[in-house]
Amino acid sequence: MFYIVILVLFGLLFLVAEIVLLPGVSVGALLSLVCYGSSIYLAFRDYGPVTGVVVILIIIALSVVATILSLRAKTWQRFSLKQEIDSQSMPAPADELKIGDRGTTVSRLSPMGKIEVGGRIYEAKSQGAYVDPRREVEVVGFENFSVIVKKIKK
Repeated sequence: MFYIVILVLFGLLFLVAEIVLLPGVSVGALLSLVCYGSSIYLAFRDYGPVTGVVVILIIIALSVVATILSLRAKTWQRFSLKQEIDSQSMPAPADELKIGDRGTTVSRLSPMGKIEVGGRIYEAKSQGAYVDPRREVEVVGFENFSVIVKKIKK
């Protein structure tokens, strides 16, 4: 009887793993079926048809309950990450610069390139024409982590 219980528990474990961790892979489902089938075979062989049918009913009931509990969102909320990540890998240029700040191009803006403003290098996008290196530019806006600039006419 010990092996039958162990096989049913492993079958249940593999079923939950298939539903939650490995959806679509079917390895957990196959292992679950092998465990369930083995436990049913042992129950019929060693204890007769009544025990075999009882094991089948227990497997069906446990599988339905495990499936329902696995698919409920509240079950897994206890294990989920509740902390929000509000940091950034780098500061946004809009936090450090303001519209009207002036700098110089480090590389050619065609239309993207690098500019230097206040001793810091930023990824920039030219508004309009290409801008050659070492030209003065003015910040006119921001787009994601890029600074939008225009060439200052002398």
